[in-house]
Amino acid sequence: MGKATGFMEYDREDGKVVPVKERIQNFQEFHGRLNMEKQRKQAARCMSCGVPFCQYGGMLSGMASGCPLHNLVPETNDLVYTGNLKQAYLRLSKTHSFPEFTCRVCPALCEAACTCNLNGDPVSTKENEKAIIETAYQEGWVQPVIPAVRSGKKVAVIGSGPSGLAAAQQLNRRGHLVTVFERNDRVGGLLRYGIPNMKLDKSVIDRRVKVMEEEGVVFKTSVNVGVDITAEELKKEFDAVVLCCGASNPRDINAPGRDANGIYFAVDFLGKVTKQLLDTDFAKPPYELAKDKHVIVIGGGDTGNDCVGTVIRLGAASVTQLEMMPCPPMERAASNPWPEWPRVLKTDYGQEEAIEVFGHDPRVYTTTVKEFIKDKKGNVKQAVLVKLKSEKDPKSGRMMMVPIEGSESKVPCDLVLIAAGFLGSQKYVTDAFGVELDGRTNVKTEAGQYASSVPGVFAAGDMHRGQSLVVWAIHEGREAAKAVDEALMGYSYL
Repeated sequence: MGKATGFMEYDREDGKVVPVKERIQNFQEFHGRLNMEKQRKQAARCMSCGVPFCQYGGMLSGMASGCPLHNLVPETNDLVYTGNLKQAYLRLSKTHSFPEFTCRVCPALCEAACTCNLNGDPVSTKENEKAIIETAYQEGWVQPVIPAVRSGKKVAVIGSGPSGLAAAQQLNRRGHLVTVFERNDRVGGLLRYGIPNMKLDKSVIDRRVKVMEEEGVVFKTSVNVGVDITAEELKKEFDAVVLCCGASNPRDINAPGRDANGIYFAVDFLGKVTKQLLDTDFAKPPYELAKDKHVIVIGGGDTGNDCVGTVIRLGAASVTQLEMMPCPPMERAASNPWPEWPRVLKTDYGQEEAIEVFGHDPRVYTTTVKEFIKDKKGNVKQAVLVKLKSEKDPKSGRMMMVPIEGSESKVPCDLVLIAAGFLGSQKYVTDAFGVELDGRTNVKTEAGQYASSVPGVFAAGDMHRGQSLVVWAIHEGREAAKAVDEALMGYSYL
């Protein structure tokens, strides 16, 4: 522990953020970094706790507490404080495949569980992590890890999102011959087309993919497994298959008028925007998708927030974000103690931008859409909103959000983005491999295991655990790689 009193001497300081009026003019990342002198002081705030909840990564009251990857947080913070960033990178790499992704998109489970967070501001572990990995790339420390010996075993990874990339990286480094199949035109899965560029610049993905290609991983894009190539062909050619296709079956809204033009699933919309930006080298943003339109975003999670930030950059006339649940409290409730994940109101970048642009928070709580109204051309023009209240379902005994009669109101609406979550894996993929599913249509395995009901077929990421975070997907990919390695070799040191 380098600075025993650092948490008392230094206040938390984050990197500068580009002002709203400036950053909404483009799709570039807008979170800056501190200089190294200031970053070292931030790392000095780490208390090096006897019990570091930051790296626990377990479940408390049904919510994750601490880093699922079990990153050695106090150790890496201490190495940043002492200025030994190369050793910090090597230490972080023991547990983490892609710090460059999580330092941008992770909600920082480590910081929520930080002991400093109990009575003050948590250690800025996420920004410390960014300093480590960006310095590592800058200094040339991120080099291909090429195995000295190849096992001769071949593994197919289906899907190139965070879980697929993590599984491929680990299996390749173990010496297996890994081929990653991606149905989109570019590698990255959710990282590429589900997360906006201003949150995760796509060059960050390309940088890592280049390293993995140099390590020996083969990427095949625009190959839709189950359509362009059969499961039987893959099982015949490869010794093992890892399904990392995501929970890409979106939850729909069952309301009259749902068939109107101008209603999209959020990830489809975000992917369309990103694809045009990449195809035109950011020269032609698709303003026509949202320019001067009244937008309704259905869903209050990260994807809904990303939709808000995206349509603001595309020139929306207004944005309303609907949340079915009540507004969370400003501070922790007594029933939600540290180190549980704090169930408190969070205002993310998209909402911050809407507040500054439109003068009010875009979120409307305990509200949903009752009906979509179309114009003569079949385009959505209005939405009928209805307020909700919590009631106990007499059959199941569970609390449900139900409509309040007489609370309907009409609002103008030219574009609707449904960000209501996902229901599990897509049927054509699981049918192709014949794997058994659980009640949520995720690939079923034994508890804590990754082997499916079909010999030689494994599953990881959202397809296995359901819709979750990038950091959990990376964890799943690494653990699935270990399971595959044990199946192929009889043991594993991954």
